[in-house]
Amino acid sequence: MRNKMLVIILAALMLSSCGKVLTSKKTKVSFWHGLSGPLGDTLNEMIMEFNRNHEDIEVVANPISSYSALSQKLMASIQAKKQPDIAQVFESWTSKYIESDVIVSISDLIDEDENFTDEDMADIYPVFKDSNTFDGVIYSFPFNKSVRAYFYNKDDFYRNGLDPDYFPKTWEEFRKYANLLTYKDDTRSKGQHYGTNFNVNEWQFVNLLHQAGGEVLDKDGNPAINSPQGIEALSFVTDLMYKDKSVYLVQEYDGQNDFMAGIASMYEGSSVSITHMRQQPINFNIGYAPLPTHRTGKSAVSGANIVIFKSGDRKREKAAWEFVKWFTDTDQTARFSVETSYMPVRRSAMNSDIIQNFLIENPQFKGIYDQLEHAVFEPQTGAWFKARVELKNYLEYAMRNEMSPKEALDNAAKKFSELIAAEKRKD
Repeated sequence: MRNKMLVIILAALMLSSCGKVLTSKKTKVSFWHGLSGPLGDTLNEMIMEFNRNHEDIEVVANPISSYSALSQKLMASIQAKKQPDIAQVFESWTSKYIESDVIVSISDLIDEDENFTDEDMADIYPVFKDSNTFDGVIYSFPFNKSVRAYFYNKDDFYRNGLDPDYFPKTWEEFRKYANLLTYKDDTRSKGQHYGTNFNVNEWQFVNLLHQAGGEVLDKDGNPAINSPQGIEALSFVTDLMYKDKSVYLVQEYDGQNDFMAGIASMYEGSSVSITHMRQQPINFNIGYAPLPTHRTGKSAVSGANIVIFKSGDRKREKAAWEFVKWFTDTDQTARFSVETSYMPVRRSAMNSDIIQNFLIENPQFKGIYDQLEHAVFEPQTGAWFKARVELKNYLEYAMRNEMSPKEALDNAAKKFSELIAAEKRKD
């Protein structure tokens, strides 16, 4: 009897020990990101789904309050050599991480991965592949990417004799519509109904710059924001505000709130703006449209990519890549797009059932998706991180009528040049 009991106890101990060994084999991947609200909810749901379907990997998310806070926390973690396994980043951050030799070459991970084929890479939208490639090496991967879009009040269009299913396709048409939709209205808090509103946004300006035929940097890497095309782009904004008086200046989310309140008929925001707007009742028929074009139909993408930090543990780095690969496969990127209004990173997602069903209910959104076919990306130089703040400051001077568009952009270009020079001195 004693021998039988001893065998049972030993067997139980062995099973317990095996359980611990199995548990210890799970590779944990720490993930720092800046998504919150409904966007963060979708991300968390997808992370939980990944964890359920990958018994050997556990992604542990750590949400940070903002991208600015995320940038600061990442820099501190790198200095302390305690960086996460993966994190959301922008191209200008990636440049700095490459210089510091703290991130993994995703090109190398792809080369080692038999399940990620040339067809997979060809499926990624070119703008996303190019924006994550530095000197021929892929160091980051597209994650939550967005484009600018217009949202408009179809009921306002109808009341003012405009086709509610048609949105202006050119700058000239847009200006005409903004004027037609601006009129006295004592029932509104401002005593006026407006065509639209603008906040001070460097992303909006960069889109206008590209549409005018300009570039942020010239072929030699020098700032070109104060080119004739840049001045034309900013003058278009200030003319709407001070000549036509069909556009008024707002701060941050006031523009979206005024649009929802019926004070303005049109609102330009990120494609993701609609996800936030849907958090409250929308009391009118809402339309979606791509940006009006000018000399070109270019659209500048924004949003974050993802990098894998060096850990010295190739197994963990490969586990991180498994999550990135899963999150950006056709089905997952389609789901993430429909639930958040971020852009899919793969062309094949456009043919998926989830996006096709979404477009049946929201056919106008296809024009927003189509902007990816002629999209461009922001500068990769590390100097752009601070330069865009300087640009925003000088845009505000012009939009408050305190500087001419030329003076504002000349000053912004000068600051940008100084930041580029400082960046080169570090090298």
